[in-house]
Amino acid sequence: MSRIIRARAKRGIFEPLEPVAVPDGTEVMVTIPEELSPEDIEAFHHSAGSWQGTIDAEKLIRDIYNDRLISTRPQPRL
Repeated sequence: MSRIIRARAKRGIFEPLEPVAVPDGTEVMVTIPEELSPEDIEAFHHSAGSWQGTIDAEKLIRDIYNDRLISTRPQPRL
């Protein structure tokens, strides 16, 4: 099971900001997201919605649901 919690870094040690039920000594993985640069944020805002009109979203959804109905398993022999 994975869970995201908030923590505060202090002198290289992460202190959880909420209770965690993790036994002492348990190894965990901590992911530290990178801060986006102002240029990255501007590029994101500039490109937002640029795909609009290039794809028929309703057809895509219908195709996905129709493809789910296709059985790729062989029919059992009776």
